[in-house]
Amino acid sequence: MTNPSNLIAKPQGMNVKLFADGADLEDIRLRAQDPAIAGFTTNPTLMRKAGVSDYEAFARSVLEIVGDRPVSFEVFADDDIEILRQAQILSSWGPNVFVKMPVTNTAAVSTAPIIKELAARGVQQNVTALMTLDQVRWVADALSGGPRANISVFAGRVADTGRDPMPLMSKSVKLLADHPNIELIWASPREVLNIVQADEVGCHIITVTNDLLSKLGNLGKDLDDFSLDTVQMFFNDAAASGYSL
Repeated sequence: MTNPSNLIAKPQGMNVKLFADGADLEDIRLRAQDPAIAGFTTNPTLMRKAGVSDYEAFARSVLEIVGDRPVSFEVFADDDIEILRQAQILSSWGPNVFVKMPVTNTAAVSTAPIIKELAARGVQQNVTALMTLDQVRWVADALSGGPRANISVFAGRVADTGRDPMPLMSKSVKLLADHPNIELIWASPREVLNIVQADEVGCHIITVTNDLLSKLGNLGKDLDDFSLDTVQMFFNDAAASGYSL
């Protein structure tokens, strides 16, 4: 049974959908029991970090766990023919699979022609690693008129460069208003505030790691209480360590 303490208390009126982002099967199993989690994403880096060695076995285990909720699995090829082949394989694993496609290959060549071809074949895609409005624009054009699709803008990485991602995300939301088959994902969030920001700007989805999901209980917490909790934590840790002067 699900432990109620593990369930996410999503604030009333918050429209942004929460997608759990990770590759640990136990974490995925836990989050799959939570109705607040609307979907799941992963990537080769997270999978490697989690020790995944068999891509297909891992993916099929995830699909058994998450039911009919959307889940994204990423291609790991770098040439057009192999990307197309892998995308078709991934897509065949279930009607809820979104094939994660890089916005360019490793030579910085746009993947727009492949994205457009896959959309024409009816493949649901999650185009990933976008960081500019120009990228959002041409990816949206490639996906337009196709099946359901996601565009993942890495707002957290944009913020890592010292730039405010909010203008980019706001403009992206407006741009996608003309593409009803596409939902915008706020990717790589760094803090709970990003969830609030994603909701405020009208972003459809935000991907959230397990570490960040565990902090959602702090959303809206009284700051005096939070201050006292912090003081208590420092005191308890010092006592447990047996420090003396």
